[in-house]
Amino acid sequence: MPVPLTVAFDADDTLWHSESVFEETHGRLVALLSPWVDAGTLERTLLDTEARNLKIFGYGVKGFTLSMIETAIEITGGRIGAAEIRTILELGKAMMDHPVELIDGVVETLDALAPDAGAGRIRLIVITKGDLFHQESKVARSGLAERFDGVEIVAEKDEATYRRILQRTGATPDRFLMIGNSMRSDILPVLDLGGQAVHIPYRITWALEAVSRPEVAPPGFHTLDSIREVPALVARLLG
Repeated sequence: MPVPLTVAFDADDTLWHSESVFEETHGRLVALLSPWVDAGTLERTLLDTEARNLKIFGYGVKGFTLSMIETAIEITGGRIGAAEIRTILELGKAMMDHPVELIDGVVETLDALAPDAGAGRIRLIVITKGDLFHQESKVARSGLAERFDGVEIVAEKDEATYRRILQRTGATPDRFLMIGNSMRSDILPVLDLGGQAVHIPYRITWALEAVSRPEVAPPGFHTLDSIREVPALVARLLG
C-alpha cells in the first residue's frame, strides 16, 4: 500500500480565528492608554516588547499579556496604576476564555477529506505553536480533535521542528503537505525541507510573522483563496 500523504493543518487563523482576537484586544489597550500615548507609538513599543520577550515567554496570549503590562509600565514611566494593570490582566483572561470560532468552510473541508483518511490514503494532523495549555484547550473546544490522527503543539515552527515531526510520525517530505496562513511559520520551512505547502492568507498578519510571498513559486508551493479548495488540491496530489 502506498505511503499515505500526511496533510497537516495550522490551527490559529487556518482552522479558527485568532489574530482578530488580538486585534480587538489591541484596540482596547490603545483606548486604555490613550491618556499617556498615541496609538502609533503604543503599537511600535508593544511590538518591540513582544519581539524581545518571545525568547522568554514564547508565543501566545500569556506572553502577550505580560508584554502589554511591560509596555504600559514603560510608556507611562511607571505611573500606571493598579486599576489599569488589573484591566490589562482582565483583557488577557478574556482572550484565554474567548470562544473558538471556526473559519468558514473548515468543517466541510474535513468532511470532504474524511473518506481518504478513512481509507488510509491520507493522514490528518494539526501542527500549531503557542502556549501548551491554551492550545490544548482550543483544540478541545473546537470540536475538531476527533477528526485528526494527531496534534502537535510546538514552541516554534522552523525547519528543525518540522524535521522532528516528520521523523516522529514516519512521514517523508515528499509525502507531506502543510496548510497554513503564515509564510514564515507554515510555508517556507516546509518548502526548505522538500515538502509541499499551501498558503491560505488570513486578513490580518501579525507583524512578527510577516514575510513576503515568493515572486516565483518554488516547487511544492500552492496558494489558495479558501480552505474549501483544499480537498480538490489533495485529490490532484493523490492522483
